[in-house]
Amino acid sequence: MPETSNNVHILDHPLAKHKLTQMRDKNTPRSVFKALTNELSTMLAYEVTKEFETVDVEVETPLMKTVQPELKEQKLAVIPILRAGLGMVDGFTYLLPNAIVSHIGLYRDPVTKKPIEYFRKFPKDIAEREVIIVDPMLATGGSAIEAINIIKSVTDQQIYLVNILDAPEGIKAVQEAHPDVKLYTVEVDEKLNDNAYILPGLGDAGDRLFGTE
Repeated sequence: MPETSNNVHILDHPLAKHKLTQMRDKNTPRSVFKALTNELSTMLAYEVTKEFETVDVEVETPLMKTVQPELKEQKLAVIPILRAGLGMVDGFTYLLPNAIVSHIGLYRDPVTKKPIEYFRKFPKDIAEREVIIVDPMLATGGSAIEAINIIKSVTDQQIYLVNILDAPEGIKAVQEAHPDVKLYTVEVDEKLNDNAYILPGLGDAGDRLFGTE
């Protein structure tokens, strides 16, 4: 998996690229778009967990005892940025069923264009948990930066930001604001247009997930 920097990881896999191309197609039905979002989220979850530590444990197979690796016990929180981030949750919890799911709600002020928090719900032990933020798209980076600011106010554990599609402007903004956060994505597109939409992009992920175009 090639990296554009030490903390930016791009999922370089033919199947992932194929699924993203299907998501881009404006004629892809909502049900298929949701399924593709879920499938790519699972693939991204595999990539994030490649860094997780393992410990050796003894198990007994039907034939003999053996020492094999298993994941080291780890407290995790998967936090979608509402609302589009909800589409990625199942893909992560399928592989990480013990992860707690929390939520951050943000909207963009129509005048200032800055993200405004309207909801948060974290577990009581959030300070002990590494956090995986999920949101299908990273455009300007404003919402992601604000979500990271919120999470850093309650924990100093490692934070992962996971998107399906990124704009280079968003990556630059997040890295400048939070160079310690590890970013994962399927693809980095060309640029943002004047309305802060990713080009060539896939449209508004929230609208396409929830049928509100």
